Amino acid sequence: MRNRKKTVKLGRSAAHRRSLLANLSCSLIQHGKIRTTLGKAKALRPVAEKMVTLGKRGDLHARRQAIAFLRQKDVVKSLFEDVAPANKDRQGGYCRIVKLGARVSDSAPMALIEWVDMPANAAEDVEVVEA
Repeated sequence: MRNRKKTVKLGRSAAHRRSLLANLSCSLIQHGKIRTTLGKAKALRPVAEKMVTLGKRGDLHARRQAIAFLRQKDVVKSLFEDVAPANKDRQGGYCRIVKLGARVSDSAPMALIEWVDMPANAAEDVEVVEA
């Protein structure tokens, strides 16, 4: 029975799932919002919120824990300097999931996951700089 099992497996091995969630977290930190399947968005939310909690702590050990999970130093720098200070007054619930409907090709339920307190201008500026 599957009672009280918290981990959503997403049809992947543990290592593949960990890499997927790390990459999705990096994309969310870089772009401010990402479009993905509903299952991946629901699995990403607790991971992303734990990263913001590490960013709010702000000490060296928290930074090293974030680097160990995300494996990208520039993304961790952005997390600690941009995302965490924007959420300093919030006690939790840093992410918002918006359902978008079914994907055309395979009818998979799609969702948009984004930061709640991220200013709209900051996310647009990051996308313009990368383009």
